[in-house]
Amino acid sequence: MPALIFDCDGVLADTERDGHLPAFNETFEEFGLPVRWSDQEYAEKVKVGGGKERMRTLLTPDFVAAAGLPTDQAALDEQVAAWHRRKTEIYTGIIRSGGIPPRPGVRRVATEAHECGWTLAVASTSAEASVRAVLELAMGTELAAHFGVFAGDVVQRKKPAPDIYDFAVHRLGLDPARVVVIEDSRNGMLSALGAGLTCAVTTSAYTQEEDFTGASLVVTSLGDPPPEEIVTGVLSDPLGARPGPWVVLADLAALLTADGDAGSTASGTPEARPPGSAPPGPDPRTQQSGPGPRSH
Repeated sequence: MPALIFDCDGVLADTERDGHLPAFNETFEEFGLPVRWSDQEYAEKVKVGGGKERMRTLLTPDFVAAAGLPTDQAALDEQVAAWHRRKTEIYTGIIRSGGIPPRPGVRRVATEAHECGWTLAVASTSAEASVRAVLELAMGTELAAHFGVFAGDVVQRKKPAPDIYDFAVHRLGLDPARVVVIEDSRNGMLSALGAGLTCAVTTSAYTQEEDFTGASLVVTSLGDPPPEEIVTGVLSDPLGARPGPWVVLADLAALLTADGDAGSTASGTPEARPPGSAPPGPDPRTQQSGPGPRSH
């Protein structure tokens, strides 16, 4: 069966501006650090994969001296780890407060995928606790239990390196030719493509102007039907998927077909469907039960 892997931040919820940025700045304040990132500054920081890695961009000799930080590398690493632990606590509190809504369509499409027997996972360079908080917010507890979660420091190299997707594909025993990744950033797209996976992009607050050459589909969001009715804006459709007013699972399956996996559709069997119409129902012969594998 095919697989659908979501990035977390910017894909499941638009968390960077209203979640991560205030959590970083509150952490800096608590630790007495002489820095507060502006929205414009953070728009550049999000290009660095991983929270600890973003914090380490601060550690110039002048900053270390001004903040009274240790110069010993091991002690400095311990300090960054302490900052990051506290930042994760603050961030997960923001997420659990419910102030940041899920992005349009993510639960709807994931529900379709689960009902059709697709493998579900999330792959992110954010801390695992942060990713699980966003996953439960976006999907609900019951559906979230069916996701494999691959996050944080399970790999050393962060996006745009392909390591997190290589790791997820290996752990889940997936065929890369039957995996669709949903990302929101160029770094994330490059990570997915580097692992040999098909990538669709839903642009987010900080990524709307990035270059997504190589993505199989670029949209403003997955969209949702009435009563919410958020219409998908198609920004790039090089494979001719031609989604309707909102993206459905069969649109994503069509990306696999267009990439040469002629047997892939939403139900795992060949079936033509007019663009934007409802996906085929689940095939009871291919239904999965129970949660997917998780990283540890």
